[in-house]
Amino acid sequence: MVAKGKNKGPRNNAPVVPKALVAPQAGPLEGIYPIDTGTAELERDPYSPTGWLLRINDVPSSHVDLADPGHLDFEYMRWIAALVRSRFVPTEIGAIGHKLRALHLGGGACSMARWMSVTYPNARQLVVELDGRLAALVRAWFDLPRAPLLRIRVGEAGAVLGTLTEATRDLVIRDVFAGDQTPKELSTLGFTAQAARVLDAEGLYVVNCGDTPALENARREAATIGAVFKHVAIVADPTMLKGRRHGNVIIAGSNVPIPAGGALIRELLGGGVPAQYWDDATVRSFARHTVAL
Repeated sequence: MVAKGKNKGPRNNAPVVPKALVAPQAGPLEGIYPIDTGTAELERDPYSPTGWLLRINDVPSSHVDLADPGHLDFEYMRWIAALVRSRFVPTEIGAIGHKLRALHLGGGACSMARWMSVTYPNARQLVVELDGRLAALVRAWFDLPRAPLLRIRVGEAGAVLGTLTEATRDLVIRDVFAGDQTPKELSTLGFTAQAARVLDAEGLYVVNCGDTPALENARREAATIGAVFKHVAIVADPTMLKGRRHGNVIIAGSNVPIPAGGALIRELLGGGVPAQYWDDATVRSFARHTVAL
């Protein structure tokens, strides 16, 4: 989920779908749906005839373009995509027949999983989603790839992570929010070590960290990820990194260097919200006075 706004509950003027009408259906329908963790509101994108915005408990969570799975509307997701493509070059993966093994902790509308399914057609993806009702609705609304290409497992991210076999994933993306904050238990040294355990030797761990201008969460997460992995990097809006607004900070960890070539930098600078890349030394300096959880 994207960390924006506060958990205010459903808006008074939003359409409410009666419980009798909330059975999963083929294709999306605007409305507010009861789910296991509260409410999911689905609304059309006013700027795209095929776009949909999903809110969880009134917090923007995901955007999906039914006509273009490769389109990522949220800037932070585009930053994650740029990091992933930089490490796992799609043409090279296709040429050698490698099936990229990806684990998504936090599902939402499966926007990143849809993007990955068209960027890496042979990928094998597992999405872990806490809310079983939401997972069923998303499956019905957005025509997701079926197993074995994309599996959704309902459960708590830490509990599921602990059951997975070591060295069986190339990529782990953590994008879990309760309201506008990542649960603390998903940003500890223990949790991060579990993520490292399931990654292959050259795997990449990427987290979406929502934060305030004080950047306390980002510093703590950077210190924690830096304590587990040999290499760490950050991608974020320069204004955010200067402590001038609320927003998202993407933090990546790996035991091999994280690529930062010219193509990646140009892509990060070219979006609607240009992003800055911090290398390992810069990130460690940023977090040097912070104790890992």
